[in-house]
Amino acid sequence: MKNELIALILAGGKGTRLQALTRKVAKPAVSFGGKYRIIDFVLSNCANSHINHVAVITQFENGSLNNYVGSGKKWGLNGVNTSTALLSPRQTDEGSDWYKGTADAIYANIDYIDSMNPEYVLILSGDHIYSTNYQAMLSLHKKADADCTISVIDVPLEEASRFGILEADEEGRVTAFKEKPKQPKSTLASMGVYIFTWKVLRANLIRDAKDEKSGHDFGHDIIPYMLEHKKRIFVHRFKGYWKDVGTVNSLHQANMDLLNPSLSKELFGSGVAPVYSEDTAAMPQYIGKNGSVADSLINQGAVIMGSVRRCVVSQGVIVDEGAVIDNSVLMPGCHIRKGAKVSYAIVGPDAIVAKDETIKGTADAVVLYSGRGK
Repeated sequence: MKNELIALILAGGKGTRLQALTRKVAKPAVSFGGKYRIIDFVLSNCANSHINHVAVITQFENGSLNNYVGSGKKWGLNGVNTSTALLSPRQTDEGSDWYKGTADAIYANIDYIDSMNPEYVLILSGDHIYSTNYQAMLSLHKKADADCTISVIDVPLEEASRFGILEADEEGRVTAFKEKPKQPKSTLASMGVYIFTWKVLRANLIRDAKDEKSGHDFGHDIIPYMLEHKKRIFVHRFKGYWKDVGTVNSLHQANMDLLNPSLSKELFGSGVAPVYSEDTAAMPQYIGKNGSVADSLINQGAVIMGSVRRCVVSQGVIVDEGAVIDNSVLMPGCHIRKGAKVSYAIVGPDAIVAKDETIKGTADAVVLYSGRGK
């Protein structure tokens, strides 16, 4: 059976910049926003875009992510005509190995893709926070008769060197591409969201796999080669909230953005498709008689006996009386003991901040605390 479009989510990165949060958990499975996991957003985007077949390509600490994604039921991707596949590195007659790069991760699963018989493939990253409908991007791809379409955002020039930067003509056709240039000539940044015509990508993946000098990466190898060989590559300009949450500071900032009404509206407001997740809380949140909450997002199952201001608080969190928390993210199951003070921090899952302990960061240098104080 022919499928017009399938989605492949790259979710195997080690996430070392998130430090202790990803030592035992795959980055896309990290908690976000009080009740979500990072991967909820891209999977919800697929479901809301009516993409019926999604594959999540996992690698590092994939047990936690595989358990969370499961059959795809949370996102309605487990029906008669829908499916969610979990693809990990395989052991074959030739041996077994980690994926060598983003393109190699797709190439290694070429048999699965062929079995789905797609006309187009959507390549996504599993660690970005945004809401969108990919059908508009697909329409542009088809209208342009493109070989590849890349979703882009405008970024400040001073930040452009962190991204893959594209230049495009008036019709939106890409004329130049450079991965993380030291002196960027454009502010059009790749979001790591690609639609390829499958027969074109398939041929390029096979060619790239044979190239011993290649890093087998979309940004460094596949896209530059296709551009050099005059393939039709176009940009799709994304408008809305988008955040790469690959560092402690960026993860903290994205959580704090949920407290900004205008930014939060871009993710969850009227007219925006819903973000699906697992709701495991068994009870409502509880604010004690001496507890106080201001400008915060408090999830179900949290118990607040102390003072909480400008915080994102997950399920199962306990803040004891006399504890003072501000500008922080409290992940599921953590416990802030009596008299503790926490500011500009992310307190990891099930962490315990000891009685009268002080955890203090700044807006530019957020502290990640994952200890088990007494």
